Amino acid sequence: MDIGFAEALLILGLLLAVAAALSGWLHGTVLSISVLSVVAGVGLALVDVVNANPGAQIVILLVELALILTLFSDGLLVESELLREHWGPPARALVIAMPVTLVLLALAGKALFPELTWAEAFLLGAVLSPTDPVVTSAVVSAPRVPRLIRHTLNLESGLNDGLALPFVLFFLVLATAQDNAAGEAGQLAAEALVGALIGVALAVAAGRLLPHVPGGGMTLKYEGTYALGLGFLAFGLADATYGNGLIAAFVAGIALAAAKHEIPDAFGEFNESVSAVFQVATFFVFGALVVATGWEWSLWPLLVFIAFALLVARPAAVLVSFLGVRMPMPHKLFIAWFGPKGVASMLFALFALNSTAPDRTLVFDVASFVILASILAHGLTDTVGARWIERRLGSQSAESSTT
Repeated sequence: MDIGFAEALLILGLLLAVAAALSGWLHGTVLSISVLSVVAGVGLALVDVVNANPGAQIVILLVELALILTLFSDGLLVESELLREHWGPPARALVIAMPVTLVLLALAGKALFPELTWAEAFLLGAVLSPTDPVVTSAVVSAPRVPRLIRHTLNLESGLNDGLALPFVLFFLVLATAQDNAAGEAGQLAAEALVGALIGVALAVAAGRLLPHVPGGGMTLKYEGTYALGLGFLAFGLADATYGNGLIAAFVAGIALAAAKHEIPDAFGEFNESVSAVFQVATFFVFGALVVATGWEWSLWPLLVFIAFALLVARPAAVLVSFLGVRMPMPHKLFIAWFGPKGVASMLFALFALNSTAPDRTLVFDVASFVILASILAHGLTDTVGARWIERRLGSQSAESSTT
């Protein structure tokens, strides 16, 4: 049934309060807040308490806002980690593993769902190529997990959302406007470039402005608000003019951290907290969306594709990209497994559904069930995996991996 504003706030407030209250307990179990949120969405949709419409503007805006916040918050963390920690494995994961994953998923999609065009198959691969940092939070926050593993997963998931976006938009153009694909692709590239330039310009200006604000500086409680405002400003300015707003927000976060090295921790902490609120809401809505859309095609190709996406495509791509890297095999296998799909893939799937691609519903449905399976599989194994790597390597191995 449809619910009103008060009922929506009741459900969201209860979900946030329960998730926050149980966060400490969940951190030590096989459960996670992302799994809890998705299960709540699925459960309430099955009993007809909530009814999510994937084409509704509010749903698209919610997921897009969650992605903007995630991209900007991740961007704030990139500079210090990328320049001061190991950059080789994350770079390989981004430059080699992500495109290989995209191609493998596209080939499997075309083979299992022959009704898809090649453009749609590659669109499906692009939608599912980025990873999400929220689902594996127990891994990247576990202190005894080797720092190289934590930084690789954190940097990869923080960067690949923004890097996957141009591929998604490019194949979306091919799938929907093949008669003028070259012109559309050129415009897409120009918008991405303009968005990046807007993000850099705003961040540099904002960083240099800080020492000159009246009154001797901002009060503590508004430091995070300043950064959040910049992220929204970058997206809005780019999207309202000629640039790509998502890329502008992501680049603005990176550039702000690079331009202002002494940015207080409150910047990142505040934006991560706001981002977490929208991510919980997004996972909940996504669970309801899966129930609303359902599955009307043959089941076995979907099951094979889900297994291939989680057990073959990502692990094979990571292991190939790490050839020649001096890293223990347990490290490589650990990183290869934890490639969860999340907020970015949800938004990209909604982009596909609301396009004019002939088989847009199939692309969305396949992607949705892969994302759901990934959230459950990776969300239920992040704590188990962290404990396994801790037992396997111990603190001594964790320290040696950073040298």
